[in-house]
Amino acid sequence: MTSERDPQLYVNRWGDTSDPTPERRGIRQDACACFDQSRPHPRARVGFHTERQDTSAPGWLRLLELIDEAAADGREEFRPLVELSPEERRQIVTLPPSIARLTKVKHLVLYGSNLVRIPPEIGAMTNLEEFTPYTSYRLHWFPYELTRCKKLTRSTVSTRALFGNYKLRPPFPHLQPSLDSVASLATGELDPGRWGTTAVHRCSVCDRPTGQAGLQQMWISLRVATDVLPLLVNACSSACVAALPGGAQDYIPTPHKGGRVDQPPSDGD
Repeated sequence: MTSERDPQLYVNRWGDTSDPTPERRGIRQDACACFDQSRPHPRARVGFHTERQDTSAPGWLRLLELIDEAAADGREEFRPLVELSPEERRQIVTLPPSIARLTKVKHLVLYGSNLVRIPPEIGAMTNLEEFTPYTSYRLHWFPYELTRCKKLTRSTVSTRALFGNYKLRPPFPHLQPSLDSVASLATGELDPGRWGTTAVHRCSVCDRPTGQAGLQQMWISLRVATDVLPLLVNACSSACVAALPGGAQDYIPTPHKGGRVDQPPSDGD
């Protein structure tokens, strides 16, 4: 007499991240030519994406509504892109600062997004435990403020799309010279092609308003949850730069300015 076990079922983690209905099919993500994401090329030059968010776009306005809803009902999982059409998804190149209100969210899913940057306000999502921006191939770096999410232990990132990743070692964009004072800099209206972001209001390290000090941008690669991520630091002083930790093992060991900086050999070398 033989006994039959119930078949093992596997959860499709991404099954609800896209809408299969024909009327909603379409291109959800723009192509990215920043660097080859399939083979090593350590000497190539790269830059930041220059796109600015169109805050009048229907996708952006709907995203603001979805964040308001999530903040109001205190949900623990936030999957905003499943509520948008393909064209609306393409309209989203960053997230609103209002994500800081999502303090109950434990899992943030941005699968297949068209994002090119994430705002530092993600650091206010203090209950975040899992972060899934998988297949967001235009997202090459993250804000240092992500390290403030102390409960974050799981992540799913397309690491081949990241600056300085272990497999390919693409270079980092060269950062702007450090400033002792931002008095002459419109920190709320920055050129993303030069600074990587459109605004810097507070220090990534001490959280002091940058208007009271200077601005020193640095790259550092750190393990955040499951993955080693390239993090952009907007520090207000040399003291804050000195307070940064060392880089992850097998990555550049100290904060750096990007550009022609020596990296350890790639996994493909």
